[in-house]
Amino acid sequence: MRLTANPDGATEGVAATELTPERLLHELEQLHRTRHETFLYGSDDALRRHTERSAELEAEYLRRFPTRLVTAGRTRSGARARETAARIEATPS
Repeated sequence: MRLTANPDGATEGVAATELTPERLLHELEQLHRTRHETFLYGSDDALRRHTERSAELEAEYLRRFPTRLVTAGRTRSGARARETAARIEATPS
């Protein structure tokens, strides 16, 4: 496995291209889980590296799975349908 290196040459983890599909998904889940805390409380360097690693892993995931499952509710039209349904439900009879 190949490790990625930051600008000062220190290694920071396994390259996204070297991860198994299961490990790639696990790493993405961990990054998404820790994003809010890193954004609020991490140093500038930590936030920069978190952003870079997220982009690296997400790009690799999309490269491997270009036809990934897209839930209808997570599209613009799905969001509009939810908003319309919420307005109808909130309207007094």
